[in-house]
Amino acid sequence: MSLEKYRTIQSSSSVETEIKRSRFIASVYPVETENEAEQLIQTVRKEHWKANHNCFAYIIGKKQEIQKASDDGEPSGTAGVPILDVLKRRHVCNALVIVTRYFGGIKLGAGGLIRAYAHSTSSGLNEADVIEQIPSFQWAVTVDYHLSGTLDNKLRESHYAVKEIRYLDKVTFDLYTDQEEEHLFIDWITDLTNGQAQIEKRCELYLQKKVPNPGEIK
Repeated sequence: MSLEKYRTIQSSSSVETEIKRSRFIASVYPVETENEAEQLIQTVRKEHWKANHNCFAYIIGKKQEIQKASDDGEPSGTAGVPILDVLKRRHVCNALVIVTRYFGGIKLGAGGLIRAYAHSTSSGLNEADVIEQIPSFQWAVTVDYHLSGTLDNKLRESHYAVKEIRYLDKVTFDLYTDQEEEHLFIDWITDLTNGQAQIEKRCELYLQKKVPNPGEIK
């Protein structure tokens, strides 16, 4: 397989939480490069220039090769690291999280800050939707008309995703499978059609699957 499975986020999001009068705004972005992440950090800093802190963390690379975190003036290890830890714990890459804090006058202490930044990050990721990018193949399976009804029914009962059915001199089913299911899929089609199907692998691509949100961080 030339493609690798990985988790990232589907879209940008912004979620605000109030904890002991302090406002925590988690801004989440999909990013592909460090330069893109740094530009977004500067943009948010300009937008929230009155904020006390704009803490952040990002992970770039399908194997989480690039990782960076900043406390931006909060006590060491109480902001950037908790943000990064949530990203790592949820196996998310190619993502940037900036948590902006407007101080409300009540100190949270080190433990309180860690929990606040982790909670804000988790809320932001939940809103952005964590997705799994699954390496997949697109197939064209062609059969004679007398086999098409059975194949259609069996495909509807299966977990394989059918994109389109084309009715010409024969019937062609365009569909997707996970790459790791390649041999099982070919054997299944071959057995189902008694070897009378033409099976053509068209291309490889990523299919997205939403990852269920974990419980809220306490």
